[in-house]
Amino acid sequence: MGGYRRGGQLGPAIPIAPGARVDKFEVFFDLVFVFSFFIITRATAANISGRQLLHAGLVLAVLWWIWVVHSLVATRVRLGEGYVPVLMVIAMVALFVFALALPQAFSDPKGSAGGPMLVAISYVVVRAVHMILYQHVVRDSPQERRQLWRFAPELAVSIVLLLAAALIPAQITDPDQAAMVRDGLWITVVLVQYATGFIVGTWGWGVTSAEHWTERYDLILIIALGESIISTGVGGNLLGKPVTWPAAAAAALGIVVTAALWWAHFDFVGPAARIALHAAEGGPRVAMARDAYAYLYLPMIAGVILFSIGNEEVLHKITDPAGGLSEKVDGPGVPMLFGGLICYFAVNLLFQLRTLHTVTWTRIGVIVVLTAALPVGQHLPALGTLTLATVICVALVAVEVVLMSQSRHALRAAVFQERTTHEAHEAEWRARWHDVRETDEPTTS
Repeated sequence: MGGYRRGGQLGPAIPIAPGARVDKFEVFFDLVFVFSFFIITRATAANISGRQLLHAGLVLAVLWWIWVVHSLVATRVRLGEGYVPVLMVIAMVALFVFALALPQAFSDPKGSAGGPMLVAISYVVVRAVHMILYQHVVRDSPQERRQLWRFAPELAVSIVLLLAAALIPAQITDPDQAAMVRDGLWITVVLVQYATGFIVGTWGWGVTSAEHWTERYDLILIIALGESIISTGVGGNLLGKPVTWPAAAAAALGIVVTAALWWAHFDFVGPAARIALHAAEGGPRVAMARDAYAYLYLPMIAGVILFSIGNEEVLHKITDPAGGLSEKVDGPGVPMLFGGLICYFAVNLLFQLRTLHTVTWTRIGVIVVLTAALPVGQHLPALGTLTLATVICVALVAVEVVLMSQSRHALRAAVFQERTTHEAHEAEWRARWHDVRETDEPTTS
């Protein structure tokens, strides 16, 4: 199943094995998503408004659907083997162009349609590569081919709607009506895409390697957290300015909050959910992979991006020479900072409920405390607001470390035993290389 078979110069596509993990090419492919998250954050932070946030949510949702389809393909074939990387590079180029054009996707509807058309065309290319590759991989499985073609209406409708969103608004005289039509078409795209996941259902699908699936999604969440770190430095305009103690303190607090967000998921909930997905089989495994990872990771990442933008606004105030330590943050900065944290923790709680069927009172408590702290933060100086958010997030981590110590130790013992056993098998297998005699070494006579 997962063996290597030579075929042609590049070799054939190699199926995923049950114990497969993420390969290096997949991490390389994710660099395009690093850029995409960066573009979405930068474009939104440049002009924060209700409509701008809507647009950011729509492009993030469509981008995430590309990621979901990409992860589905990766459940069947090793993306770094055979001819597959060639197709994936084509998809990378198209996805990079898609990200480049995102800021123009919602530009003046009476202006040039070049940007929106570029978004639509690059989307077509990415989806076509995934469809062609998956169709080739499942060519010998009638059941999977039928299931694949149940996604064809979603692909066709979303392409038509994106093309319509690029062309129709320019034909409407009233700019406000044109913008409403464009936004409505994009909203319809998102509804069609995510409804399809439930309409098609889990029959006929499979998650061959739960390890690969969970690791894939965990890495993309880490990429989103990395974007919040980038926003702390670049977005806060700390580069190119004299570093002051308040600016350094604010940057440090931003990093600490990001670390707390990482800890909140990857210390206990994420590893336990990984084991739960391993334990599930058949339809329940596919349903959990869809609900918890393909769907719930999107609003978690949206929460990280909202926090990044809010954190950037606070940093702007702190680093502004015209301001001062006593200056408050006006506008949407504080609501976005606290709102992003609330969104992240709330969705992470839903993720815990879906995978582990448990609810932790500490997570409910931190959501309540952050909600109550939001109006307080609006009346504090900028550095005080960021300090308040940091204290709340760090307090959550500290409380859970103490109260969940037994569960954490039991989980870590199980994970450590699994890891050491796996490493021992790998070392045993690789030991045979020690006995391989090189046949092509130069000899002397």
